[in-house]
Order: sequence, then C-alpha cells, then structure tokens
Amino acid sequence: MSEKKKILVFIDWFLPGYKAGGPIRSVANMIEHLSEDFIFKIITADTDYLEIEPYKNIKSNKWIMLNENTSVYYLSKKNITKNKLKELITTAEFDIAYINGIYSFYFSILPLFLLRKEKKKKIVAARGMLSEHAFSSKSLKKTIFLKVGKMLGLYKSVIFQATDEKEAVRIKKIIKKAKKIVTVPNLPKCFSHLKIKTRKKEAGFLKLVSIARISTEKNTLFALKTLSGSVFRGKIQFDLYGSVYNQQYWSECIKIIEKLPENITVSYKGSVENHKVHDTFSKYHFSFMPSKGENFGHSILESFSAGCPVIISDQTPWQCLEEKQIGWDVDLLNIEQFINTIQKCIDMKQVEYDIMSKNSFQFAHEFADNDELIDKYIKLFS
Repeated sequence: MSEKKKILVFIDWFLPGYKAGGPIRSVANMIEHLSEDFIFKIITADTDYLEIEPYKNIKSNKWIMLNENTSVYYLSKKNITKNKLKELITTAEFDIAYINGIYSFYFSILPLFLLRKEKKKKIVAARGMLSEHAFSSKSLKKTIFLKVGKMLGLYKSVIFQATDEKEAVRIKKIIKKAKKIVTVPNLPKCFSHLKIKTRKKEAGFLKLVSIARISTEKNTLFALKTLSGSVFRGKIQFDLYGSVYNQQYWSECIKIIEKLPENITVSYKGSVENHKVHDTFSKYHFSFMPSKGENFGHSILESFSAGCPVIISDQTPWQCLEEKQIGWDVDLLNIEQFINTIQKCIDMKQVEYDIMSKNSFQFAHEFADNDELIDKYIKLFS
C-alpha cells in the first residue's frame, strides 16, 4: 500500500472556530471525509473570526494532533508573519499545498508567494470569492489583491478548485493564467448519525430561523423588509443567529425590527457553535435565508439535515425546491412571492409540514451519501 499523501492546508480560521461560517465548514467536512485517505496539516490563526482572544484549551505555536491523520498549527497574532510561515513551509513535510480563499494576505497571497518556486502541486479553493456578488463588496481592495497576485505570477502554476461550472467560468474570466481549473463541489457534513426531530406545526403560527452572518451578502435586511412589507395573517417568530460584521448594516436591521407589528417577533441570538447547529435548526419550522448568492450554502444543507425546509433565494446551487417539496427558491426581484410563501407557511398544518420535513431530511442524507464526490477529491489530491 502506498504512503498517504500529505496536504498542507492554509486557512484564516479553523475548528473550534465557527464564526467565519462556510470556509471553516468546507475544510472541516473535507477532512472528515478524507482523513482515512490523506494526512492533513493545517496552518491557521488561534482566534475565531472577529475575535481577539485565542481559543480556550488550545496551545498556540506548536503542532497539535486532532487525530491520527490530522494536525493543526494555531498561530498566535504575533507569529502570523512572513518569516514564521516560511519556517513552517520549510519544515513541514507535505506533497500538496491547499490554499483556501483569494484575498487573505497571510493565508493566501503570502503562502503562494513563498511556494512560488516549489514544484509541488498547489491548489487554491476559490470559495466563491470571485463571484459577482462577493466581488461587489470591497471591490477596490479585492482588485488590488488580484493585481498584486498576477504581477507576482502567483497563479501560473496553481490549480483552482471551483465548486460548480458557473464558478469555473468566473475563475477563468478573472484568473486568466491559472494552470488548471477543476470543478469539485464542496463536501457536506457526515449526516448518518443524525436523527429527525418532530415539531408541532399549527396553522396560524410560524417559527423561522436564519443561521448565517448578519450581512449584506446574506441579505438579512431584505428578509426583515419582507416581513415588514405586508400584513401577515397569524404570528411569526424569526430568530437570527450569526456574527455581526458591519454595525451600520445591523443598525439598519434594528430600525426595521423596532417597527414590526405585534404579530411578528424578531430576536438576535448571537452566534451558534458548529456542534449546536443541527439541534438549533430542529427547533424551527423553516429557514428563511434569502442570500444574494452562495458558493455552496452549508447552512441550507444543514437545515435540510435537521428536517427544516427552507425559504431561500434562487441565487444558490439549491434549485427546484418546491418540486422536491423541501422548500422554495425565490427570485429576489419577486418580493410578492416571498410574502405569499411565508403566508403559506403560516397557514400550513401538521400533515403537510411533516411531509416537507421528512423530505428535507431524506434529501440531505441522500446528498451526503455520494461516493462519486469523494472520488473527485481523491483524484484532485492524487
């Protein structure tokens, strides 16, 4: 049997972090599925997204074994430097470098610069960061990052991982000198051990949830305006979970929340740790997350896995949901359809809801049980 290949992973935030959302989940899920086939060595920061305090019970600036095939080097803030990264790259035995994201100076640009003369395989997972909706935010800064990368020739020998054909086209358009673009979708969590929880659904009452960043990309304000833009028959409880990055944006959200009618209650619950996401979704009837775009949408799939159907936009990979009886994917320009869908969910009774909940649960499990997807990753790293 041949020796397992060693993959050196660069990512800004990793477990036990959870506030950065999708990127952490993407890498954690990948390792969960592939740690029997490869050895992973992860270089990351010792703080979570938007935090300044290091993780508790984590020793910084040394390799820590998570399991037999996975180790993590948590860098303290003072050690996130060019010299330290150079030292780690020089001393760590690895066959493949796997870089997550595009715009991080210390965990994307600098590693690629330090690796530019290495003949080892280099893979960059774009993580949706080149999509039009992602590029519209802080576009000047991102343009500068890309120009610097191109000027230094960082992408000439790099294989880019796209998660779908749309992203592959976008990468080809922006990174013209990429060595190769490979389409390999994100891996879901392993759901085999999860169970569905039955919840009571009476006509006239609806419990909605959003587990995502409070941000313009996730379209939190749009969701709140949808609730405030019509007279709904019945009561709505809408709970928001996720980190707040832009306080001005959150202030706009609060203004809408304060003016909602008495039959609609919106509460901010803070961030939720990864291991509590499934149980949190299990407490609600539907997820309401009309994001402007998703590279994958881990939160959407996790909602399905908890038997929680979704009300989302049509700007995600999850399509034709009404046909599958697991939710709705609605055009963001059609706010009336969002309103009608929410009213339908308010009016929904137990029997119809149980069918949608069971369908959602089964859909997630069937999606996660995909050997072909595992094979694509094995090929990517071979």
